[in-house]
Amino acid sequence: MSEAPAPGSVGEAEVEGHAICLANVNGELSALDNVCPHRHGPLGQGWLEGDLVVCPWHAWMFHAKTGIAEYPSNERVAAFPLRIEGGDVVIEIE
Repeated sequence: MSEAPAPGSVGEAEVEGHAICLANVNGELSALDNVCPHRHGPLGQGWLEGDLVVCPWHAWMFHAKTGIAEYPSNERVAAFPLRIEGGDVVIEIE
């Protein structure tokens, strides 16, 4: 991926054909599936509220690290491990 989003924001990337939401919570990056399970909204076009990624379409919220929804509690998106290598963000798609 070329650039990480600024602290307090989210962005989008594509990794091995997968749409990824990259969240920067206080300088700590997290990678989630970019597709909200509700209506398939693009999470990477949303925003952060604390450590929650908010879907721009209907405001469903997911924890940036775990992908678990704040509401409804039985929903989630995949969370992917990542690391920084020489200034590049490397996201591990399983």
